[in-house]
Amino acid sequence: MARKIILDCDPGHDDAVAILLALGSEKIDLLGITTIGGNQTLHKVTYNALAVLEEVKERTIPVAAGCASPLVRELEVAASVHGDTGLDGVDLPKPSRTVIDKHAVDFIIDTIMEHEPGTITLVPTGPLTNIAMAVRKEPMIVERVKEVVLMGGGVHVGNWSAVAEFNIKVDPEAAHVVFHAPWQVTMVGLDLTHQALCTPARQRDIESIGTPTAKFVSQLMDFFRKAYAQNQGFVDPPVHDPCTVAYLIDPNVMTVRKAPIDVETHGDLTLGMTVADLRAPAPADCHTQYAEKLDVDRFWQLIHESIENIGEGMEQ
Repeated sequence: MARKIILDCDPGHDDAVAILLALGSEKIDLLGITTIGGNQTLHKVTYNALAVLEEVKERTIPVAAGCASPLVRELEVAASVHGDTGLDGVDLPKPSRTVIDKHAVDFIIDTIMEHEPGTITLVPTGPLTNIAMAVRKEPMIVERVKEVVLMGGGVHVGNWSAVAEFNIKVDPEAAHVVFHAPWQVTMVGLDLTHQALCTPARQRDIESIGTPTAKFVSQLMDFFRKAYAQNQGFVDPPVHDPCTVAYLIDPNVMTVRKAPIDVETHGDLTLGMTVADLRAPAPADCHTQYAEKLDVDRFWQLIHESIENIGEGMEQ
């Protein structure tokens, strides 16, 4: 049975690939996309989500716009990585539709409450503001969600500071809420996603599919490669966000380790750091885990298969 998910994202080059991976897999039932201010402003990333769906002729999945800024801080965007639009490097099609008339937080709550308990997985790939707001507005969703599989954090590495990853650092208070809620959390952080490098060979493999979607992804990676080389010191760009969806398609694509994880919300040097307690085996009631090792070949195979499955578009 396909995994029912809500993808909460801030497209973003790697978010766009995560959307396509979900759309092209028969093992994922994408119930909706919610957007959050992060990689760029809320208006821009929401437009990008709609444009990515338009690119592949998908016009039925609801898109709901969410919070424009973090819980208590000013919005900090990642223009140095994703450009002024959030999806620089491609000519986006003009969306033929707009967002639904419901805030993302309410869409998340209503969708969870309308489905059977234990059937919906939340997949946040941006700052965790929408998810935290949903928990605060309707705490009952915590016991009904199957699990939360998020892209963010890192046990041994940071990218927006020496020790903090972007999604967590820009709204650490929201991350604190999400990690402390008593549901199952899998943190797919930089320790794992820095293994998901789009090398030239991987990009050529995608191009070989020969469809407009394959060309679109390749163009995304062209810009992403230059941005990461200039601003993060990577030869090849790490494609973070699809790792979450890949894990739900095939849990064997990565190894995970249970550990208590907390979020630093006060430190001058460590704000946004995800702190995993690795001093001993995790206690029996531990509800958090983090991803360690990626099966790189399998990961890129899943992306190839989804893009191939999309073909000329979803309306065929």
